[in-house]
Amino acid sequence: MIKRSLILPLLFFACTVFAQKKIIVAKDGTGNCKTVQEAFDKIPAGNKKPVTIYVKAGIYKERLILDTRKDFVTLIGEDVKKTVLTYNNHAGGKLPNGDTVNTWNSASFFIYADNFTAKNITFVNDAGFTAGQAVALFVNGTRAAFFNCNLIGFQDVLFCSGHGSKQYYKDCYIEGTTDFIFGPATAVFVNCHIHSKKNSHVTAASTPREIPFGFVFINCKLTADSGLNKVSLGRPWQPNASVAYINCEIGSHIIAEGWNNWKNPDNEKTARFAEYKSYGPGANAEKRVSWSKQLTDEEVKKYTVENILGEWKIEKKK
Repeated sequence: MIKRSLILPLLFFACTVFAQKKIIVAKDGTGNCKTVQEAFDKIPAGNKKPVTIYVKAGIYKERLILDTRKDFVTLIGEDVKKTVLTYNNHAGGKLPNGDTVNTWNSASFFIYADNFTAKNITFVNDAGFTAGQAVALFVNGTRAAFFNCNLIGFQDVLFCSGHGSKQYYKDCYIEGTTDFIFGPATAVFVNCHIHSKKNSHVTAASTPREIPFGFVFINCKLTADSGLNKVSLGRPWQPNASVAYINCEIGSHIIAEGWNNWKNPDNEKTARFAEYKSYGPGANAEKRVSWSKQLTDEEVKKYTVENILGEWKIEKKK
């Protein structure tokens, strides 16, 4: 039996840490926690107050889960190049309970909570080029914002999940192979660098028909590994997929026709694929597929961050 005299100081320490609303993660033991998951576990269910988790430089190999009702968490890395959260989860593998891993549970980091913010962190799924679906970030909660983060993997890197979820990515680097930005959420990407590692597809949106905006890329740059020349801007995972590129620099790896119908001509009747003033060697409005759209000066006015994200005031997250 543990003596009461020992329990009280431990409880006092734990309560004091959380009362400060700041948790420090350090592998060397100089913080409050040695792992990121340990920091998440300290947050009580039903949390409604801002909590900041500061992660010192290091490679943290963890399968992370931020549960629902653990809202208002801000995760800040010491250095985007040196603070790395990684795991090698991938489709076809086995979970601890024996279930087979699929797209929905193949992530390194699952974010179910709302009002999540990340800054200066590299998120990686290092399962490998041939591992199949291997998500680095599964973002299911709404009002999730990422600033100056790296998202790195191969197939299905960023799962913008959650019907009705609103997400925001600014000054981020996103690298992958097939459909590496995908899902049903509404997500805005501002000043992001999108890098392809394979002749395949950048996006695979599954936007519900009733949702006006899916993925919107504003002032982004699209590049690829040397020698790639057959990459599409996107294909529709679901018939009403919505993707738009606004004032984006398009590299020569993007095919002239721009988009792909996922081997289903019926998708051409419903997919909502658009561009506005794309530039660069891969930008060729005249050769784009006839079922995509070149937005007019008037039409593009509705593609503002404020209009897309609605009541969520993203400037407060900066």
